[in-house]
Amino acid sequence: MKVQFMKKLAKFFSSIVSGVFSIIPWSFNIFFAKVFAFLWVDVFSIRKKIVHANLDIVFKNLTPEQKNQLMKKSLIALARSFFDVMRIPSLTSEWIDQSVILHGAEKIKKEQGYLFLSLHLGSGDLGAAVVSHKLKPLSLISKRFKNQFLDQFWFSLRTKSQTEFIDAHAKNNAFEILKALKNKRGVVFVLDQFMGKPYGIASTFFGRTTGTAYGLSLFAQKTKAPVVPLYTYWDNQQKLNIVFGDVIQIEDLIDDSIDQNLVNQRITNRFNSVLESIICQHPDQWMWVHRRWKDFE
Repeated sequence: MKVQFMKKLAKFFSSIVSGVFSIIPWSFNIFFAKVFAFLWVDVFSIRKKIVHANLDIVFKNLTPEQKNQLMKKSLIALARSFFDVMRIPSLTSEWIDQSVILHGAEKIKKEQGYLFLSLHLGSGDLGAAVVSHKLKPLSLISKRFKNQFLDQFWFSLRTKSQTEFIDAHAKNNAFEILKALKNKRGVVFVLDQFMGKPYGIASTFFGRTTGTAYGLSLFAQKTKAPVVPLYTYWDNQQKLNIVFGDVIQIEDLIDDSIDQNLVNQRITNRFNSVLESIICQHPDQWMWVHRRWKDFE
C-alpha cells in the first residue's frame, strides 16, 4: 500500500512540475542550471577533487582556475539536462522546428533497426524525445532508481514521449533489445560511465584502464545492426544540436580464433575512442563529476 501510494504521489507531482514548466520560458532552464552550478562549485565544492582529477587525465595542462570554469560549465549542462526533462511532456513540433538542428539524420533509415552509441553530454533525454518524435522511435537502456518515489517521478516525465525505456538490469532486457531492433527501433547504449564486473570489461578510456559495459559489443556482433554515434549539445544560439555520426566499423576486430573477451575488449575500446573524440569536441557539456576511472577489479 505504501509503495503504491508513493508511486501515485510521484506521478501526481511530476504532472504538477511538468505543467509549471510548460508555461514558463525555456530560458528559465538555463537560469536554474546556473544557480545549481553556483551552489555546487562556489558554495559547497562537491566532488571538486574528483572533477579536477578527471580533467588531469584528459587535459593535463589546465590551471586550477580553468578546471573550475570547465567544472562549472559542465555542471550547468548537467543541471540543464535535468530541467530539460521537465519539458518532455509539453514538447511540440513547433518548438522542435524552431530550436533543434539535426546532423546526419538523412543517413538513418526508417526500415532498419540501429544500435546507437551515446553518452552523458548535452540534453540526452530531451534529444531522445525529439528523435523519437521526429525521426525514429528509440528504446533507451537506463538504470532504475531504488527509491520508488524518485523512480516514478523521473520516469513519469521521461516516458511522456515515444521513447521507450529498457531496464539495464532486468532479466529480460536482452529480449527487449532484440524485440526493439526487430521493430525497426533505435536502441541507445550509454557507455561513458564506469561499469565493473559482471557487466563490464577492462578497457581503455583516454589512455587509462578502467571498466566499460560490453553489452553493445555483444549485440553488435549478434545482430549485425549498424552502430551509430548519437549525441546532443547546445550551441551558442541556444539550439539543441542532435548528431548522428558515421557507422562504426567493427568487422576487422572480430576474430573467431581468439578469446571472445579479447574481441569484446577490442570493440569496446573502439567505442570508447569514438566517445573520447566527442568529449574533446564539447568538454564543457560532458558529465565530469562521475567517477569514470575507477579501478577495474
